[in-house]
Amino acid sequence: MLWLQDTYFYFYHRLIHLRPLFKWFHQGHHQSRPPTPWTFFALEPLEVAIQVFFLLSIAFIIPLHIGVLISILLTMTIWAIGNHIGYPVVPYSRLSCFWGRWCIGSAHHLVHHHRYTKHYGLYFTFWDRVMGTQDASYEAQLEAK
Repeated sequence: MLWLQDTYFYFYHRLIHLRPLFKWFHQGHHQSRPPTPWTFFALEPLEVAIQVFFLLSIAFIIPLHIGVLISILLTMTIWAIGNHIGYPVVPYSRLSCFWGRWCIGSAHHLVHHHRYTKHYGLYFTFWDRVMGTQDASYEAQLEAK
């Protein structure tokens, strides 16, 4: 379920960064500089509606126990709050290990809040790597450690 949500979020997040959609769907989120844990909650109403629609649609397609759905919502919320702390929490030496390379944390997402055309994922760096939106300087920092 996290993989499915991450895939949806990556492509949706890229879409709402397009100039005609950004103002209506995502601009308020990026007004917080640097991001703080509260930034995650600064979402435009249209963005919230679409994300709720996605999660409800999945719940109708894939039969999810209410406990699983609550766990997914808690995971998403805690992960996103952590990603918006506004500074790198984990040292780059730790980020260069397997989990640090493939899971998104505050250092990875901070790049997105500085460079809107990079790092669109929610949980994993897979789609950023495959779609060419992984920041080369971020990768170089990991390689140097």
